[in-house]
Amino acid sequence: MTDPVDLWPDVRPDAAKRLMAAAVDAFAERGFHATTTRDIATAAGMSPAALYVHFPSKAAVLFAISRSGHERALAMVTSAAAGPGDPAARMRDLVAGFTTWHATRHRVARVVQYELHALRPDDFEVVADLRRRTERTVRDLIAAGAADGVFTVADTPTAARAILSLCVDVARWYAPGAKPGPEELGRRYAELVAAMLGAR
Repeated sequence: MTDPVDLWPDVRPDAAKRLMAAAVDAFAERGFHATTTRDIATAAGMSPAALYVHFPSKAAVLFAISRSGHERALAMVTSAAAGPGDPAARMRDLVAGFTTWHATRHRVARVVQYELHALRPDDFEVVADLRRRTERTVRDLIAAGAADGVFTVADTPTAARAILSLCVDVARWYAPGAKPGPEELGRRYAELVAAMLGAR
């Protein structure tokens, strides 16, 4: 089962973490709609009724996973964008870290990124806002680099979406033992993005 220890450090009690970890595995393998609350509870070593002690529904479990993942993505991107160095150095750090996370945590990232359609409308709006803020942060960093003459970019919004898509898609195909490893993949993607932005 997915290790819940460092994925949701603020979630309490531990039983809720176990349910979220079991749901990640089930959603990643079968998809949201093909997964039952019984599947989740059983994988977590609990009775089906126990799930409702911590979450009102299967959809609420998905929302908790998705919101947490997107909050972590936004925090990661924001921290890198505000880090040391010129915009090119910060973009390399951003892409390397974001790519590495999607490779290292590919199962939870797959659920976070590819089960959006299953979110309830109000929950989707919360997640969509986090996604917009993440993209805006990347866009602002590209614009800062262009203003400094570090990047040569004709279309900043498209470049921002392309960068995020490149990193996020790692979760779709990455598997344990894949080569290169997560950190090296992050470094290579960072260089690809630097070239794409015309970094000097």
